Amino acid sequence: MIKTYVFFILFFIFLFGAAQQPIIADVKIKGAKRIRTSFIKKLINSGAGFVLDSLVLEEDIVRLKRLPSVSHAYYQTFKTDLGSYDVIINIEENFTLIPFANLFTSSNDDFAFRIGLQEFNLLGKNITLGGFYQYDVFNSYGLNLRAPYLFSKELGLSVSYNDFATQEPIFFNNTTADYKYGNNGLEVMGLYEVNFKNRVELGFSLFTEDYEYLSGATQSDIPQKLNVDKHLIKLIYGFEDIEYHYQYLNGFRSTLNFQYVGSTDDNLPKFLIGFNDFIFYKRLGTNGNWANRLRLGLASNMKTPFAPFSVDNNLNIRGVGNTIDRGTAAIVFNTEYRHTIVDKKWFVLQGNLFVDGGSWRNAGGDFSDFGDHENLRVYPGVGLRLIHKRIFNAIFRIDYGHGITKNPSRGIVFGIGQYF
Repeated sequence: MIKTYVFFILFFIFLFGAAQQPIIADVKIKGAKRIRTSFIKKLINSGAGFVLDSLVLEEDIVRLKRLPSVSHAYYQTFKTDLGSYDVIINIEENFTLIPFANLFTSSNDDFAFRIGLQEFNLLGKNITLGGFYQYDVFNSYGLNLRAPYLFSKELGLSVSYNDFATQEPIFFNNTTADYKYGNNGLEVMGLYEVNFKNRVELGFSLFTEDYEYLSGATQSDIPQKLNVDKHLIKLIYGFEDIEYHYQYLNGFRSTLNFQYVGSTDDNLPKFLIGFNDFIFYKRLGTNGNWANRLRLGLASNMKTPFAPFSVDNNLNIRGVGNTIDRGTAAIVFNTEYRHTIVDKKWFVLQGNLFVDGGSWRNAGGDFSDFGDHENLRVYPGVGLRLIHKRIFNAIFRIDYGHGITKNPSRGIVFGIGQYF
């Protein structure tokens, strides 16, 4: 009998506790002008009739801050006369129709540039549509469409077409030759968000690569002209747990990119390539941000002058020069401290101190190449960031890096967006 009484008491306590759970009466969106409120409500997990849960709301806010169209977001709750709650989500939108221009020097120190236009919030649904034109000795252009929520809040699609032509140095037997490199192809990727922190992209690409000798050293077994049809299968797995507050980031991100590249010509044989970027951000005080990136990369170890990993200003080590070496494996570490000097309503000026370092495995070599002083490069430097807080990715950066290892160089690197 006592057990029966205890059971009923616990049962009624449970019912009473459940009945006292706060319920959401309505979710209102404020500040959304170009973003469709229906899209926002589709994306978040809080809604009318659901239990009011601060953890779910915080997750919804972070999810919204990740969108290119959102500069900042926060929520408020108000109790109604009936005891339920109204939730108000406040949105500060970014301007998302962004022209861009990037100036740089090419492999033979000629003036080069890339201009383009991107809309990051097409139809108010955070669809990205963009294109670019590049002049880097030769003409290139590309088009891309990325709709991560095209079919549902988890499932989307990405399509891109590129026609690249650049002048590339090729390294063999301690000599160098310049080739005209072309890459023309179409890529289609399926995008799937597993959960709040994990996403997967899977797709394929059909493309043609061609190399045409221009000048420099020659060798009988190194072809001077190639035109090869290739195909690629790509898998990207991303994990993200980052807090966003305007220009400040705090947390961890990991992105794995794995590819199988098939070929119709043994001069550019099929190969596997994979690399993982581990990125860690730490907010320091009121104005500081510490940012770190470790890239580990590994590819099929073929002895070829066309190795897939390159040492380049714009990719991994600031100040080193444009495509100064290649390899079949890479370890690169970038660390920088960003300090906000000026922070106004719409404008931010940041200064940064950085150290970029890395080493490569030579094509056909072994892992001991990582310790070879000929391959090891360390470049400290300083930089500035000019940031517009109401325009997505409107970060103009300029960095100066100076080498402190063997055969050092130095240089200035311009770009749009943070380096990592």
